[in-house]
Amino acid sequence: MESRSVNKPEPTVAVQQSFPEPRETTNPYIHMLRDNLAATPGVDVRTFTWRRALLGRYDVFHAHWPEILVSGHSPLKKAVRQALTVALLAKLAITRTPIVRTLHNLHRPSGISRVENALLALFERRTAFVIVLNESTALPDGTRSTVIPHGHYREWFAPYPQRPAVTGRFSYFGLIRRYKGVDRLLTAFASVAGDVSLRVAGKPSSADLADELSRLAAADERVELSLAFLSDAELVDVARQGELVVLPYREMHNSGGALAALSVDRPVLVPANEVNARLSDEVGPGWVHQYDGELSAEHLLSTLRVLHEEPRSERPDLSRRDWDVAGTLHLAAYRAALARPRATRTSR
Repeated sequence: MESRSVNKPEPTVAVQQSFPEPRETTNPYIHMLRDNLAATPGVDVRTFTWRRALLGRYDVFHAHWPEILVSGHSPLKKAVRQALTVALLAKLAITRTPIVRTLHNLHRPSGISRVENALLALFERRTAFVIVLNESTALPDGTRSTVIPHGHYREWFAPYPQRPAVTGRFSYFGLIRRYKGVDRLLTAFASVAGDVSLRVAGKPSSADLADELSRLAAADERVELSLAFLSDAELVDVARQGELVVLPYREMHNSGGALAALSVDRPVLVPANEVNARLSDEVGPGWVHQYDGELSAEHLLSTLRVLHEEPRSERPDLSRRDWDVAGTLHLAAYRAALARPRATRTSR
């Protein structure tokens, strides 16, 4: 009889994620990634608990923000987490389980301790494969990596009311950290003359920053400031009411905020850099506006004039960021990490 080769299906990859089961306040990116991976044949996705990560059996550990693993709200909680992280890294080394990391931020957080820095450096050395969110991310020579673009939020935000824009209104939404430049936005807006308004909403990272922003906003009755965490419905409302969403980050590389604004069909004003230039080319003309240097009143006014005078498509083109391919691309990354020379693995 003629022999026939049979293509056996590739084994399912068990992936331990570094994020816990998503909650209502969890970043929608994590919700959508978890759901998409769970629906992808060949992936067994597991959300994080310390018990599951230390005692469970899995093929790949997928890290997103490893700094969360080594931090805590109290010295005791931080010390316990750091000890558990050492145990986790030891387990991954002993079992030769590769770490796949999605590089959401280019740099480690500022102001962290020497112990946190040392643990994160060890985490980075143990990483076998890196997922970057855009083509402009520079990695050390020899780093095994792939690009999986940050998915859009269209379906996630679609259930919420899509209000019309208020003529002449600028808006900012999202968590407020010092590097995001909201203080500069308030200062620049104060010099804008005319029938315009500004809506700023989001939770500040510190009480000092909240006090500073409150002082800057108090001098201008055209500014509406809400310093609290935003629900998804509130985020959509703030984004949609602006004719222009302004994101004056002092450093911008992977901006979920820009994608959130574009996902609800609002143009953005962002710092000029290679990443934002690529995004502008991707989504089509009239949606991503850039400025050089420090944000100024003229940047705000000139961009608003462009929006009023130049036509643009009904919606930005976010087709490259559809979630229907994200699961397959992640599975390919996991399998690439597993393809490194390793000791024989037992069935998991």
